[in-house]
Amino acid sequence: MRGRITALWAALCLLLTGCGRMPYPREMEDMALLRTMGVDREGGMLALTVSTGPRARGLQGDQEPALVLSAHGESLSAAALSLQGLSDSYVFFGYVDQLLLGEELARENVRPVLDWFARDAELGLGARVWVVRWNAREAVESGGDRGVDSHLTTLRADGEMGVASLSRTAGEVYGDLLEQGTAYLPALTVSGQEAGALKDGGYAVLKDGTLMGYLEGDEALGLELLAGRSSVHVLEERTGEGPVSLRVTASSAAGRLTGEGRLSLTCRVSVHLEEYRHPLTASQLEDLQNRVKTREEGRVRAALDRLRDWKADCLGLGPRAGLTAPRVWSGLQVDWDRAFAALEPEVEVRVELHP
Repeated sequence: MRGRITALWAALCLLLTGCGRMPYPREMEDMALLRTMGVDREGGMLALTVSTGPRARGLQGDQEPALVLSAHGESLSAAALSLQGLSDSYVFFGYVDQLLLGEELARENVRPVLDWFARDAELGLGARVWVVRWNAREAVESGGDRGVDSHLTTLRADGEMGVASLSRTAGEVYGDLLEQGTAYLPALTVSGQEAGALKDGGYAVLKDGTLMGYLEGDEALGLELLAGRSSVHVLEERTGEGPVSLRVTASSAAGRLTGEGRLSLTCRVSVHLEEYRHPLTASQLEDLQNRVKTREEGRVRAALDRLRDWKADCLGLGPRAGLTAPRVWSGLQVDWDRAFAALEPEVEVRVELHP
């Protein structure tokens, strides 16, 4: 015990006398705390565009506009270093929680960016990641004086106020690419340089780090159902009494492998009756339930067909179902991409309607 205490005192003395390496102290108001980063491939170079939120100044809590910086480099590290010379404040990456990947970069390979985030001491893999269906720089700049990070939060179905799409962290996408070679992540479109210019753009699907394409509309909703993480959305139907609105509030999905090596999928959907003009009869409610089942099953099949075309089981349906039949899975997993594309899954959707 005495030896351990002596060693601790020795280390403390080294630090106090300046012999150890200590971080350079900085005031918060002297730092540019980045919140959003966009990465593009432009003209053979990598481009980084970063943004802070509104910055507090002075004791009265006054705010300055968000800071937006952009730099190019042969590597991400070089571009990041160049950013330091563009601001009178120290540029700090430790608060980056939104990562936007430009489409050209995604069509080339996103793995180097995720590798960089995994290795960098300040960044890490907790940032939410998106593919921008054009240019990440324009997406970051669209936030204007307020920055873009708060608007991105509203576009996440699992955020405090979000309703648009399921979010994914850089770590989740990175892990899927390493484990199964394919991953999905939300996509964005840019409709201008005004507030709210970023819109939900469906889901991007990556295989071996490269963008295969996008799931939109019914295909995107089908992917959410298969993921068991359906974002809230409204269905509009009609009965003999007039229009009816229903809200999908939750879903879950399970899969199993049969002895013949077929993939069987079951999705459960919870739907609440929201608006109607007159009370509905039991037969009308049953008819609505069947129509919702048919519509949601069509969405699931549409998503599966597109993923099978790409040979991209980005949801890990095979490995998950393989837990129910390990021996069957051991024969399929060797070439699961081919098997997934060739074997048409059995799909069942069960709807629970809450009047």
